[in-house]
Amino acid sequence: MTDVESWFHGYDGQPDEPGYSTAESPDADFDDLDPARASDDLAAYLASVSRSRAAVSGRSLDELLPPAKKPTSLRWVYQHMIEEYARHNGHADLLREAIDGTKGT
Repeated sequence: MTDVESWFHGYDGQPDEPGYSTAESPDADFDDLDPARASDDLAAYLASVSRSRAAVSGRSLDELLPPAKKPTSLRWVYQHMIEEYARHNGHADLLREAIDGTKGT
């Protein structure tokens, strides 16, 4: 989700830091895991969320992402992000079910 949050970062006009969507493998988020990096990964996610919030604070939902090949409104970005979070939360729930064996209702 650290990388996905970068959809909002375009509104602050600053380039993304190295580490956002730079994985060489499309499955790196699943294959290149290191439990020792968990706190660093969480810190990177929280920093990305903080940057996203600052980037869109006070902006209109109709404001377009600058500069865009295809005009993209902030409203569309929020909708996309709701879908992304729902999808990833579902993935996390499937992983939890595989670990503890309980099914959610």
